[in-house]
Amino acid sequence: MEKIGKRFTGKVAIVTASTQGIGFGIAQRLGLEGASVVISSRKQKNVDEAVENLKSKGIEAYGVVCHVSNPQQRKNLIQETIQKYGKIDVLVSNAAVNPSVDSILETKESVLDKLWEINVKASILIVQEAAPYLVRNEGSSIVFVSSIAGYQPDANMAMYGVTKTALLGLSKALAQTMAPKTRVNCVAPGFVPTHFASFITENKDVRNMIVGRTLLNRLGTVEDMAAATAFLASDDASYITGETIVVSGGVLGSRL
Repeated sequence: MEKIGKRFTGKVAIVTASTQGIGFGIAQRLGLEGASVVISSRKQKNVDEAVENLKSKGIEAYGVVCHVSNPQQRKNLIQETIQKYGKIDVLVSNAAVNPSVDSILETKESVLDKLWEINVKASILIVQEAAPYLVRNEGSSIVFVSSIAGYQPDANMAMYGVTKTALLGLSKALAQTMAPKTRVNCVAPGFVPTHFASFITENKDVRNMIVGRTLLNRLGTVEDMAAATAFLASDDASYITGETIVVSGGVLGSRL
């Protein structure tokens, strides 16, 4: 990994859905830059393993089991962070699901409910829990992890894309609500070969097609997404709020 600074020394960061993939990469980056990081996911085993991984790199890390759709577990995530570290400076909302590849017209109501509940509603509710602590700290920051699909929802993951579009608007709306103490921004990752995006890693033709549409001629990495998130959460972005950074390697047609 390239030499990085220490922009988060003395700061406390929560990252949801952070035991693997992009979420883990973000937690690791914030931790390497000096933050005390609180990670979470649904399974205790995954939380424990991720905490040990981070600690082995010299990172101050603490883990809490949190299924973001569970009200008590959301509350516990925030309260345990406060009990452990006394404050919250950064909240990264990364949890998401994509349970269906059906077209919009064929998507079952139960799937629509799950997409909305995890990808959008839970993002709002976790902020509601954390906001009273964030606004105590000048320069605090929220970052939502959206997706390139929020700009151009693909036919076979259209409703997932629509929920990610909602996060773009949520960032702008919350930026007004949380100003001036807390900045709110969004990262829209391009195509990153993680377990969540197994359709990329498992299908060579899909992978080649995506690379062919990408100006930088490669897929993204979790480190790429973590670097952009860390920038937005840091004081380097102290005059940026209500914005989305697309981190897609220049995928053609992503935005104006």
